Amino acid sequence: MPRHLTVGDLLRQLQDLDPRLPVRIAVAPDFPFTHYVGAEVVVHDGHAFIAEDGQEDYLPLAAADALGWS
Repeated sequence: MPRHLTVGDLLRQLQDLDPRLPVRIAVAPDFPFTHYVGAEVVVHDGHAFIAEDGQEDYLPLAAADALGWS
């Protein structure tokens, strides 16, 4: 996966998923948590920004394993 994810890259990864599936952001590999994804996308200077919208919980170990974080 490219380090600089594009909108197209993201759409390809999401297109076959259940559209009702909640999305979270996994952060901080050394002390992993999940964060809510903000509802707005802002485009500025040729980049799309999606804000986080608060911390939810610890990242499940299985998700950390899948990301190569454990």
